[in-house]
Amino acid sequence: MKYSLFALVVCWPVVLADEPQVELSAQEKQILELTNAERKKKDLPPLQPNVVLCKVARAHAENMARQEKMEHVLDGKNPAERLRDAGYPFARMAENLAQIDQRIAVDTMMKDWMGSQIHRDNILNKDVTEIGIGVARTKKGQIYCTQVFGKRK
Repeated sequence: MKYSLFALVVCWPVVLADEPQVELSAQEKQILELTNAERKKKDLPPLQPNVVLCKVARAHAENMARQEKMEHVLDGKNPAERLRDAGYPFARMAENLAQIDQRIAVDTMMKDWMGSQIHRDNILNKDVTEIGIGVARTKKGQIYCTQVFGKRK
């Protein structure tokens, strides 16, 4: 089994009526459910998927898969810059990354994130209210996952 994890932290959700709903893939939905299950254990409100955060997370996961490297900074841009470029005005943000083999289950990846202090802190951060999730696969079957956590200004 081969996988790696990375995390980055930068120091009731309101859903706007005119905000588009997010359509999650089966894997993205599973990651959201597992994330919110961990938050529920600590009496934290569930994170709400956000269209812009999902767009950023998906683009970063796809970029990592394309380049076959797991990095918070790719093509000279860090997570905060990617969010600013996408027009997401954040007061708080954080990012978790994972690279897993296609044979590894998503729940195993979540257990590993929860076993890592910085990843767990991002997932259980009481100061974030929204999440974006992206999953991409290389031609060789490696899976790259991105969680982007945010709270708007």
